[in-house]
Amino acid sequence: MAKKIKITETGLRDAHQSLLATRMPTSDMLPILEKMDKVGFYSLECWGGATFDSCLRFLNEDPWERLRIIRDKCKNTKLQMLFRGQNMLGYRHYADDVLDYFVQRSVANGIDILRIFDALNDIKNLQSAIKAAKREKAEVQVAISYTTGPVFTDEYYVDYAKRIADAGADTICIKDMAALLTPYKTESLVKAIKKEVDLPIQIHTHYTSGLASMCLLKGVEAGADMIDTAISPLALGTSHAPTESMVAAFQGTEYDTGLDLIALSEIREYFMTLRDKYIKSGLIDPKMLATDANALIYQVPGGMLSNLLSQLKQAGKESELTKVLEEVPRVREDAGYPPLVTPTSQIVGTQAVFNVIMGERYKMCTNEFKDMVAGKYGTTPVAIDEKFRNKIIGDMEPVTCRPADLIAPELDKLKEEAAQYVQQEEDVLSYAMFPKVSVDFFNKRRESQLGLNPDMLDKQNKTYPV
Repeated sequence: MAKKIKITETGLRDAHQSLLATRMPTSDMLPILEKMDKVGFYSLECWGGATFDSCLRFLNEDPWERLRIIRDKCKNTKLQMLFRGQNMLGYRHYADDVLDYFVQRSVANGIDILRIFDALNDIKNLQSAIKAAKREKAEVQVAISYTTGPVFTDEYYVDYAKRIADAGADTICIKDMAALLTPYKTESLVKAIKKEVDLPIQIHTHYTSGLASMCLLKGVEAGADMIDTAISPLALGTSHAPTESMVAAFQGTEYDTGLDLIALSEIREYFMTLRDKYIKSGLIDPKMLATDANALIYQVPGGMLSNLLSQLKQAGKESELTKVLEEVPRVREDAGYPPLVTPTSQIVGTQAVFNVIMGERYKMCTNEFKDMVAGKYGTTPVAIDEKFRNKIIGDMEPVTCRPADLIAPELDKLKEEAAQYVQQEEDVLSYAMFPKVSVDFFNKRRESQLGLNPDMLDKQNKTYPV
């Protein structure tokens, strides 16, 4: 029986997050949105991840307005976002009342599918988000943060997939953020999960190591139902497999996507002009488009690798990169084998740098590393050795419950703090995610609306004369 493969197009979110640090403005999306809506994609991944931060911090845009614009232009295609579980779109855990409100406003403004994941694959950190999305009648896709290491067997992932199904997910995504999947690992993993869990499976992998297209092909043959791709001008390198190439690969087979290559060609033409513009402006570094199989050797995501190098340069220890790369897996093992994805990749990487620079392991520990070892981010895939934990956290009380259970309701307090800036109810949530960055944005917005001269701004208090 023919099985039509569904395509999620990532050009409006993860593709430009991967290649140009999430700097595509809404104005560059607008001219092509209606054409993208007519292609027949299963979904357009267009929001969440780093887009929220980037809109406020770098593009002087309201992320909520971006979502409403895309919804207005794309009435036929499901809109999808990436949601970091209890972290939402920020970098800390939030109280459940804030999370519930964020999910409610996201769906009200146009989101159909929430792809929810946790950096530690701790199901406790996903339960509130799943329930909130279900209440809003959104489609709930829970992602497995894929990584490698001695404990990460097919059995480990099957067990997690069963918990995801029990928690109420509609679909499962194998999220390979660091391009660690290989074609035959993909085949084995998809078959193993499909055998035990009766939910559709989506594959998300990056092209960094040059294997993404082969992984998608083997995954589909093994039973995967959906794949993530990127329109070709924003594909390859640290991005995804090209949409048109995957559509062509399945054309005329039992997996035919049903998408029209001619329609895709028109969209490609538009994005090609953007790509040329971004390369000329320096937003796309050609190095980001090259294949780098080092991801498979060091098991370090591309973004984490550049971050490590930057930290070492600042310390004048650039020559120690190999030592740091060798230290990363040791720190990861000590810390209970966390998958390397935001924020755990930064936490493990920074600690590895400190261990090498100080010449003594754990002589100095970051607060974030202490918090992770203490359980403040959730339960690690492997239990942390008690002796090691005591050495790192000292008198700090370990957290064994769901970390968010320790956070008092905070929505009313946030509403009070943000009251002077609020022009729409979603502004409170922007403030909750990024207080300082959002206030800067709110002030610029007010200035623009009032036609005020920047000199009228009270630089000390960053408020406006009434």
